[in-house]
Amino acid sequence: MHRVRVVVAKPGLDGHDRGAKVVARALRDAGMEVIYTGLRQTPEQIVRTALEEGADAVGLSLLSGAHMELVPRILKLLTENDAADMPVFCGGIIPPEDARQLIEMGVCRIFTSRDSLPEIIDWAYANLRPLEVTE
Repeated sequence: MHRVRVVVAKPGLDGHDRGAKVVARALRDAGMEVIYTGLRQTPEQIVRTALEEGADAVGLSLLSGAHMELVPRILKLLTENDAADMPVFCGGIIPPEDARQLIEMGVCRIFTSRDSLPEIIDWAYANLRPLEVTE
């Protein structure tokens, strides 16, 4: 069995990635495999990376305000690629009402600046599992 593999991505035109890098490093230091995609990724690029890397989950960092366009597109693309069971979690600046809507759409968790790295790591270990590979 492999370690949990998480793709951490910055969708859209947001150019601030310090938070994404901090979370990516914390998950890696906690024993997970982390693939960081870098800045300004399209939903298509993110989903392609998640599928090609055999990711078990996708973590999205969103600060640009485009979360209600980008996250649903990523969820749709995962579904279209038979990966609807891949957990998607988000962090960044997401208003509470938008966070509720994203959870209803299928996002499994929204983190804010109030969540600590230990809380994120504990949640990840409690909720993310290697996806079963079927041949």
